Amino acid sequence: MPDPSEKFEDKNQVFDDKVLALNDEGRTNEQLTGSPTSSSPNTVLRRDLSGSVGDAAAYGLMVGSGETFVPAFVLAVGLGEVFSGLIAAVPVLIGSLLQTVSPWGVRRMGSHRKWVVTCAAIQATCFVPLVVAALIGTIGHLQVMLIASVYWGTSLGTGPAWNTWQATIIPRSIRANFFARRSRLFQATTLFGFLAGGALLQWGKVTNHSLEAFALIFAIAGFSRYASALFLASQSEPYPIPSKMELLPFRAQWKLTTRGPVGRLLVFMVVMQAGVFASGPYFVPYMLKVLHLSYLEYVILIGVSFIAKFLMLPVWGEYAARFGARKLLWLGAIGIVPLAGAWCVSENYLWLMINQIFAGTLWGAYELAIALLFFEAIPQEHRTSILTLYNVLNNLALCIGSLIGAACLVTFGVSGTGYLVAFAASSVMRGLAILLLHRAQTKQVVVANLPLSPISVGPSAGSVDQAVLAALPADDQQLLAQQQAGGGEAVSGDQTRQPDSDSLA
Repeated sequence: MPDPSEKFEDKNQVFDDKVLALNDEGRTNEQLTGSPTSSSPNTVLRRDLSGSVGDAAAYGLMVGSGETFVPAFVLAVGLGEVFSGLIAAVPVLIGSLLQTVSPWGVRRMGSHRKWVVTCAAIQATCFVPLVVAALIGTIGHLQVMLIASVYWGTSLGTGPAWNTWQATIIPRSIRANFFARRSRLFQATTLFGFLAGGALLQWGKVTNHSLEAFALIFAIAGFSRYASALFLASQSEPYPIPSKMELLPFRAQWKLTTRGPVGRLLVFMVVMQAGVFASGPYFVPYMLKVLHLSYLEYVILIGVSFIAKFLMLPVWGEYAARFGARKLLWLGAIGIVPLAGAWCVSENYLWLMINQIFAGTLWGAYELAIALLFFEAIPQEHRTSILTLYNVLNNLALCIGSLIGAACLVTFGVSGTGYLVAFAASSVMRGLAILLLHRAQTKQVVVANLPLSPISVGPSAGSVDQAVLAALPADDQQLLAQQQAGGGEAVSGDQTRQPDSDSLA
């Protein structure tokens, strides 16, 4: 009987053989390294693959232990429950405005890699003042808002450049397989970071050192992102930026974004996003201040949703391949409608856990379907321009939804009743968004191996995921066209909030 370990080694050997098969990429040593006398192509590629894997592991650890706990930290330092909800939404809108300078930054630096590494380092530095604030036990509203906005601006701003850059250094023959493995590692380290952060907070609460625990969590997150930046810097950059990079004019972007099948699909997604965020940012203060869950109970409740989504994504991929992404979208969209309202039914922990499992499962279906349909609907040469504008519209809806939730709390009181009204309103708004889905005529798509990577962890869906477009087998000419459109495709496996719905449901 053959040894199973031998089969595993054989698979790894096949993968390694594909990694070394660089001649089919048509890339010379000079293209890979920028110098005809540099290391061999095989050595450079191995370093690039190792750097990309290291980046995924370190960045995932930051996502799990970083901004995920900022709303809980805001509550711990006494900035209020309404502000705790707004801090999860408003900085994302501000960050989406800041990320519009990304194409200019890439052109200014003359390098996708330099821009990505610089943004990653700035993002890591955002945790330094949070560590200081946790140690001294105080921070102002404006300071937190500013720090979170810079964090999201650098996060969103790296996505387009990262996607284009990674697609030029990972050979087509292994791209889908490599990014699928990379995404699984990313998901694993994100979950580990989140669970470890929750354990540290529980320890801090038991020992009366809660703020010190927050300081340690933010220090780990910052260190992880600095490590991620070093891994990014270790990778090569084979192709120079075209000298005539340009963005579509705003009027052309608006026309492409708001009209036709693409526009109707985007309108549905934006309205759904507003409905989602009428409740999304307020689950954390509800759990910690109204239900008085321990940090351990809070982490478990979110963790089961994350795991449910992780386990069900392959199943939904098979479903989409068999029945089509459009049917998967209808299933997911209808399924997420009652999830927020279900929190009004009972405060029983077991009921909430069951709801969380369903939430992770259904949000996985919705996000995968959106990723498949959305990127098929947008012409590849226009993705950057359209997605840059869409990011702003999407996050504007996110902000409007959070303000609706805040209005519910102000009107009905920052109490159990106010939260439940916000949750019910969220389900109603989602149901109204479904009416727009009839108008969003989507065509059947070829279901590709499209990995999803989490960019934050939150209640209900467990995580906010995006598609890794660098995994798609675009040829080099298409990549150059994307670069000329303004710096590459939006949505990376590294960091960017993208047209997947935000999953704080």
